[in-house]
Amino acid sequence: MNHHRNALPGAEAGGDHAYFSPVLGGPLFRLFCRTHLSTDELLLLRRRIVAVVFITWLPLLVLAIVEGKVMGDGVAMPFFHDFAVHARFLVALPLLFVAEFVAHQRLRPVVKAFEARSLIPADARERFDAALGSAFRARNSVFAELVIIALVYGVGLLLVWQQFVMIEGNTWFSEGPTGGVEPSMAGEWYRYVSLPLFQFLLLRWYFRVFIWARLMWQVSRIRLCLVPTHPDRAGGLGFLAHSISAFALLALAHSVVLAGQLLNRIVHRGASLPDFALEIGAMVVVLLLLALAPLAVFAGQLAQLRRRGLDEYGVLAQHLAGEFDTKWVRGGAPADEPLLGSADISALADMGGSYEVIENMRSVPIAPEALIPLVVAILLPMLPLTLTMMPLDALVKALVGLMF
Repeated sequence: MNHHRNALPGAEAGGDHAYFSPVLGGPLFRLFCRTHLSTDELLLLRRRIVAVVFITWLPLLVLAIVEGKVMGDGVAMPFFHDFAVHARFLVALPLLFVAEFVAHQRLRPVVKAFEARSLIPADARERFDAALGSAFRARNSVFAELVIIALVYGVGLLLVWQQFVMIEGNTWFSEGPTGGVEPSMAGEWYRYVSLPLFQFLLLRWYFRVFIWARLMWQVSRIRLCLVPTHPDRAGGLGFLAHSISAFALLALAHSVVLAGQLLNRIVHRGASLPDFALEIGAMVVVLLLLALAPLAVFAGQLAQLRRRGLDEYGVLAQHLAGEFDTKWVRGGAPADEPLLGSADISALADMGGSYEVIENMRSVPIAPEALIPLVVAILLPMLPLTLTMMPLDALVKALVGLMF
């Protein structure tokens, strides 16, 4: 089996539209394929998750055991009490891989839909092919992933590392009077292997979202063959709303990471959940923008389509309504033609329905119900944190009251 057909030069030239996926390709993808951790359809998902968790989380556990900092006394934050690290490597990291598989399944049909629905005019075919070819090249770029590595080990080690040290004193990953000044053995692995790998995968995801957003923007610059009366109330672009769910698991991974960090601060610093309202709100806004911005670029074309549709169908509706009025209200109908069962009534009703569809066109190709999986994914990890706002005895009483 050929595991690399999506990286072929022919595909990069835009000739293999059916197999385009923004999450499929690049040096890491090819490495996974060569090491039998993935197929060209992102299968073998369990192998990738086990391998990466084996590299990131398991060495931290082993080294923490060796150093006696798993549940040890005198440690401000033992390994098992660091909720952020477990959330990051045991939940969020696997979710990033599952999210790739889901995004591959949900986003790949979108490019095919532009062609299957004949939305690309013949005179814009070259522009569409050029945009797709550019997306292929960016997705498979070795340089892009090298830049991500440089950012992780440059900016990450010099600036970002300190923000992960939540508690001063002796923790499972640091020693000395101030956390983070002298990393322990587990801390060294955490600093140079586990955390950079997680950050690399996350930044790689951001780059994939950028590729998708840029492709959508380039397509939105093409005057598409849209129909204002299309029943999806988006000119025929309603299928794009299905792409939102492709980013739900990515949003869930982000929310899990933040929930782990907030739980650390609540348990080890004595903070309360309302203290983080701004952080939670900012995360919700950013994640919504991350998923919705690639579709918002079609707003201008849809607004123009609505205006044109209202003008054109308004004129047509005026003629039809005028003829109906002249014929049936002003006495112009033949005496032997009954009103009941006349096709004129049906035609007038159909025109009214078409005009109403245009009036109610969406400003962006996003159905409200398509947002539900995304919003649930963002807020779900935050729900358990609400339990921290109740005293333990009150929580136990409440649970007992529910059971008996």
